[in-house]
Amino acid sequence: MDKHSRATLLRIFISSSDKDGHQPLYESLVFKARDAGLAGATVLRGSLGYGASSVIHSYKFWEVTEKVPVVVEVVDQKDKIDAFFHSIKPLLEEMRYGCLVMCEDVDVLFHKSGNRK
Repeated sequence: MDKHSRATLLRIFISSSDKDGHQPLYESLVFKARDAGLAGATVLRGSLGYGASSVIHSYKFWEVTEKVPVVVEVVDQKDKIDAFFHSIKPLLEEMRYGCLVMCEDVDVLFHKSGNRK
């Protein structure tokens, strides 16, 4: 990705308790994005949220819970994001519970590559 370019942001809403085999789904998605050579991926852990079930899931300091909202964001060029989504779609369709996947065009205002160690 270049500075001042167009890109596509893929946003996947899941739960922290969702799994891909024995691995957390959010972790699996990030590793798959990296293996696909995508520009970047980030996992955001929510403190409160609900989905299609309308059941509120929250994390409060006095509660111990594993089930909180998680958003996986992946960014790259549209064709790469489309190919990545189609590669993970069967995994998402097999999930026991629901998820939401959104895609939007974004403007990359600044992108500086770091040194990979």
